[in-house]
Amino acid sequence: MDLSSIMEQARNMQEKMAKIQQDLASKVITGSAGGGMVTVTVNGKADILSINIEKAVIDPDEKDMLQDLIVAATNDAVRRARELGKEEMTQLTGGLNIPGISNILNP
Repeated sequence: MDLSSIMEQARNMQEKMAKIQQDLASKVITGSAGGGMVTVTVNGKADILSINIEKAVIDPDEKDMLQDLIVAATNDAVRRARELGKEEMTQLTGGLNIPGISNILNP
């Protein structure tokens, strides 16, 4: 394989990675905690889009519990977004584990 062929393949992969990043930004993932009482919606890049809290868990005396539910729901949503990014990268790389490439999609 000559250098120009390798460079062309690198350019193609770079274009595909850019497309995956763009596609991930438009995907919506929801994480939840407390049996769905708190939900956090993120995009595929793990940017938080919204937080929904059911009125039943809003109790000033249970502030710590509500904060824990928000953290848990956020972590669930971010974990799901990262998994989605890994799945997309696996399709791009054909299952090859290329060091550092998943960090491009999920820093």
